[in-house]
Amino acid sequence: MLIVAGDGFAGWHSLNDTIMGGRSQGQCQSGSTGLVMAAEVVAEGGGFVSCRSPLFSPPLDLSAQAGLQLEIEADGRRYKLAIACSDGLAGLTELIPGGLRWVAEFDTAAQGLTQVWIPFSQLRASVRAKPVGLPLRFDPCRITRLQILHSRFGDDGGVNNGFRAGPLQLRIQAIRALP
Repeated sequence: MLIVAGDGFAGWHSLNDTIMGGRSQGQCQSGSTGLVMAAEVVAEGGGFVSCRSPLFSPPLDLSAQAGLQLEIEADGRRYKLAIACSDGLAGLTELIPGGLRWVAEFDTAAQGLTQVWIPFSQLRASVRAKPVGLPLRFDPCRITRLQILHSRFGDDGGVNNGFRAGPLQLRIQAIRALP
């Protein structure tokens, strides 16, 4: 099931560490070949750049799917997928500053196309790059936003060993949900 490809990335926008005092600069641009994130990543003061989707309204229902496949041309860095969901707890998780996100890291090839498979079963609950220790379960029937990040923090809250400051360019050709 195709979620987004090519010009369908219109409306995706950057969200960088400048929201917390950092100095990284990144931009997202959509076109017929997908979404391009071009950035200058600065480790001190935050250390992340990202592109995120607009809110899906209504939320995506991917309950019949097992995970997401991303087709990406990148630079050998380690990236992170973050998924936001509306919850069945009367929206209480959205009251958490920074919001609850479901995250998974992935590696990319230094050149050419990388196909990344992220099973929903491997997603970890996280708030601001810190794992959540509560017994929460990912619900794929209420996905409200997708985000691709390059961050100095991994999905376990520790250091991302694939993090590199400096210039970055990534092209996301397509995102699909697969059974």
